[in-house]
Amino acid sequence: MSTLLEKHIVELLQERNEKAISLLYEHYGDTLFGVANKVVRNEELAQDILQESFVKIWKKSDSYDPAKAKLFTWLFRITRNTAIDKLRSKNTKSDKEIQMDVSDVYNLGIESIKPELIDVRENLEKIENKYQIVLEALFFQGMTQQEASDELDIPLGTIKSRLKIGLRELKKIYGSPLVLLLLTNLIQI
Repeated sequence: MSTLLEKHIVELLQERNEKAISLLYEHYGDTLFGVANKVVRNEELAQDILQESFVKIWKKSDSYDPAKAKLFTWLFRITRNTAIDKLRSKNTKSDKEIQMDVSDVYNLGIESIKPELIDVRENLEKIENKYQIVLEALFFQGMTQQEASDELDIPLGTIKSRLKIGLRELKKIYGSPLVLLLLTNLIQI
């Protein structure tokens, strides 16, 4: 790629001009797909990673500094890191599924179901939306705080704060610190 074209793409990125993404995809898409595919060894997953990488590239376009790295190096790092994160996330989820199958912890039996927890989803609707979203991701979707941060595009510190406040709000609804303790233990850190 010519230095002039690269310079033009960088200018478009810094101006937040959407044409930059088209040019990036046209000139780097195949190579970045190859990077993702080499890491995950799955073409379908590599396509998802490529798309996710372009979203990150667009969101982080103002952080690119030509003095620190060439454009391709920056794109390569984002794509490679996204692929590695996806692979780790996929492996972690597989490990959790295996652990759930072999663990006696999840074979609690009907007598261990707490009636006061059956309506958690309904009571969740009584708290502010920003806390609902975080508790939904952590409690019902089984995400870790880091996964929720990545998925919801919310800083990890904000996830932790919203979790704490959301649990405090649920405690007010249930009126029992025991329920809060149980919910906290069910959420993966």
